[in-house]
Amino acid sequence: MRTIQTNQAPAAIGPYSQGVIVNNLFYSSGQIPLTAEGVMVHGGIEEQAHQVFKNLDAVLKEAGASFETVVKATVFIQNMDDFAALNSIYGEYFSNHKPARSCVEVARLPKDALVEIEVIALVK
Repeated sequence: MRTIQTNQAPAAIGPYSQGVIVNNLFYSSGQIPLTAEGVMVHGGIEEQAHQVFKNLDAVLKEAGASFETVVKATVFIQNMDDFAALNSIYGEYFSNHKPARSCVEVARLPKDALVEIEVIALVK
């Protein structure tokens, strides 16, 4: 097992890593809309989702993976009324390649984020 850490995504805000690689699979920790400097992105679901995908891109690259190698995504959303807007942005990052996905509404996310996403990806 190898842990992943990059300064291009926010540091873990607890006792966990940004992700781990086991064999040829990368498991990311959930990414919320924090900048790499640890500043929360304000605004609506659109602004927050784009930051989450920026963070996912950074940890995937550090792991030797990419959006094209993601096999499963889990989306946690604070308000299911934002699902259509989130889905539209999600489709920008997964346009041709469509991994398996779960999406659940949750009562609250860390730092009161509107969205958190974790992925499992094949490492090149």
